[in-house]
Amino acid sequence: MKHALVVGGTGMLSRVSLWLIDNGYHVSIIARDAERMKQLLQEASSESHVTPLLVDYRNNDELKEEINRAIKENGNIDLVVAWIHSIAENALQIIANEVSKGENSCELFHIVGSSSNLNEIKKKSNAPSDYVHYYQVQLGFKFEDTQSRWLTNKEISEGVIEAIRKKKKVLIIGQIEPWENRPHW
Repeated sequence: MKHALVVGGTGMLSRVSLWLIDNGYHVSIIARDAERMKQLLQEASSESHVTPLLVDYRNNDELKEEINRAIKENGNIDLVVAWIHSIAENALQIIANEVSKGENSCELFHIVGSSSNLNEIKKKSNAPSDYVHYYQVQLGFKFEDTQSRWLTNKEISEGVIEAIRKKKKVLIIGQIEPWENRPHW
């Protein structure tokens, strides 16, 4: 069975987690909220195909520990979907390093925000290219009628699933230009 790791898999990426389970993956999910994890497990078609990793990815040592536990229990990781906020500067690198220790290659889909500089992020990610194939999914916004709005969780998940299916190196969900049309809080 293929093994996927989803970072943030109980929130806006919960539909991605469920889709992976439905498509034959064992899914290890990094999340901080035990209640949302419980809800996702109830929605999953097979709870036995989920390994909850309740950890704050800002804690480097615990993050490494949990990833290695998931690998030990479920085998090498074939696919990573990672939505990591900028407050966790080392998390993506730690994930890439840990999953690249296996003997197989891995696809890493990195979800980034609308104002992100994709080239800068790719340089910083420094994923070991022999083992980790790096993809970026940039979240934009939607412009409808005369107003703009941020993407819904459903739109985000559908875009990420499209990126996984089509293996696009860069996929923008929605639009990011013109920047002045983005929604304001």
